[in-house]
Amino acid sequence: MEHFIRVVMEKQKEPKLLDESIFKSQEIYESAQGATVFQIELPKQLSEHESDEYAANLANMMFEAGYSDFDIEVSAGDELDETDEVTYEDDDEFYEDYGVMWYNEDDQIDEAEYQGRNVKLGKPMAGDVKKFKVYVKNPNGNVVKVNFGQKGVKIKKSNPARRRSFRARHNCDNPGPRHKARYWSCRKW
Repeated sequence: MEHFIRVVMEKQKEPKLLDESIFKSQEIYESAQGATVFQIELPKQLSEHESDEYAANLANMMFEAGYSDFDIEVSAGDELDETDEVTYEDDDEFYEDYGVMWYNEDDQIDEAEYQGRNVKLGKPMAGDVKKFKVYVKNPNGNVVKVNFGQKGVKIKKSNPARRRSFRARHNCDNPGPRHKARYWSCRKW
């Protein structure tokens, strides 16, 4: 199948084919992870708008058929085959074909040294002292570790009232400098 759409769901004991009058060519199989997969052949590659519309209609049909927990995947166009691989002997040839692939547009250093080891700057991660930590440069130019968050507490930021209260309590409209915990806590919330 060159173009297809997949419906992936938890393993079904006795999966039934989808409406054969609508989906003429379809397969049912079990993935390596043990999920049930319905794969439906498409006659052509769908545009992004068409695939969104098709997926929405298919989801409605799946809900009507009694299925509730599933994912829909549409085959992407222009997928590279392994035969499309190109090897460049030096950087100059690569730059001629593709140009510069990345540059740091804000002139901030992404890595720095903190207590003898290299760390990423401005990237929050799981903390050791508090729930989260992040490494940043302070106004003096030194790399500092900012610990923030309450360890061992489940954050319920999906609750709008709690979120509003937290942001008001911490004055998140004016979070302060990047080298302070309040800035990073407000950014998480």
